[in-house]
Amino acid sequence: MDVNAAVAAAAAIAGVLTGVIAMLAFRWSERDQKRPTRTSLHTDAVLPPGVDTVLSVLSSSAVVLDEGDAVVKASSAAYALGLVRGGKLSVEPMLQMARDTRRDGEIRQVELDLPRRGTGRGEALAVSARVAPLGSRLVLLLVEDLTEARRIEAVRRDFVANVSHELKTPVGALSLLSEAVMDASDDPEAVERFAGRMQIEATRLTNLVQELIDLSRVQNDDPLEDAEPVRVDELVAEAVDRCRHQAGAKQITMAAGGTADLHVWGNRGQLAAALGNLVENAVNYSPARTRVGIAARRITVPGGDLIELAVTDQGIGISDRDKERIFERFYRVDPARSRATGGTGLGLAIVKHVVASHGGEVTVWSAEGQGSTFTLRLPEAGAARDRAQQHPDLDDEDGGAPDSSPYEPLPAPEVLP
Repeated sequence: MDVNAAVAAAAAIAGVLTGVIAMLAFRWSERDQKRPTRTSLHTDAVLPPGVDTVLSVLSSSAVVLDEGDAVVKASSAAYALGLVRGGKLSVEPMLQMARDTRRDGEIRQVELDLPRRGTGRGEALAVSARVAPLGSRLVLLLVEDLTEARRIEAVRRDFVANVSHELKTPVGALSLLSEAVMDASDDPEAVERFAGRMQIEATRLTNLVQELIDLSRVQNDDPLEDAEPVRVDELVAEAVDRCRHQAGAKQITMAAGGTADLHVWGNRGQLAAALGNLVENAVNYSPARTRVGIAARRITVPGGDLIELAVTDQGIGISDRDKERIFERFYRVDPARSRATGGTGLGLAIVKHVVASHGGEVTVWSAEGQGSTFTLRLPEAGAARDRAQQHPDLDDEDGGAPDSSPYEPLPAPEVLP
């Protein structure tokens, strides 16, 4: 009997303990559910009605602070920029702005440079911060990322400065030469000499303006709107004809070879201009009595077949330092030689944009004193057409990474006089 009583008492105690534990677990769960999260700290309790919805659709990074500088609400973009850490606003200038606005109610705005998170290279984010009161107790901070806008503005400013400088040279030369012609009106030989120089400068100015127009066109137009299958051998023949006179004057042999009956998909005019620029550069920067080769072949890659066009010369070559910049607008490896050959520094920039807009890439191999090989890789006609139809907004701006090894010349080239 005593044993049964002891068992019953133990069962009763166990039941009581189980009930107490269940009640404590329920209360603990309720407290966890009421605990504020990272993106909604006290949002329901203190934000005015509708503010949370408005902040969620803003493109700017938003942070709401209470009277104790605690973060009440912060958008995910604010965390991504590193504005909020550990529930606190981590940028001291912004925090001071918030305190000043809380004190006098005045709206404030400032532009700041913030260090990038996760980088040790000293790179900075350019932001615009605006602080305004939100009700009687809260302060709203809106931060706009200006980094990309600053970069675009710097590119535009550099482009305008470069264009102004490049145009000033031939225009100034024409002005001086015209004065010289007027002063030498009674000297036919001097007039003829100055007139010849004027013609050279006028041609340089015309080429510069035309290449600026071409660059603007390839940057703004969609080449696939007027795309068609383009025969590679026709592009090669057109590029050779374009440079035949210059090559003949320097006794440069031009040879074309490779796989026949290849096609690429794209804008014929732009592709012809890109290949023509490469061949023209090869001729202009090659010594007399050397060889320029153009080779075409099909290569297989995981994404589909590519058509590879390589232009090889035996010219002065390009240093490793210059190879990283040769596709920049107005950049010249040798400015003095470029002016002697009529170069504008825009030809390779046009090549880069044309190839990128066609979904391809351009690479360069070069060694000083040994020559250079520029290689265009473009999707073959069928694969490129299918890719363009599946991805109509495709636009690859990458281009110009140096190739690690020289192009292997294809056999049996056709020598062109």
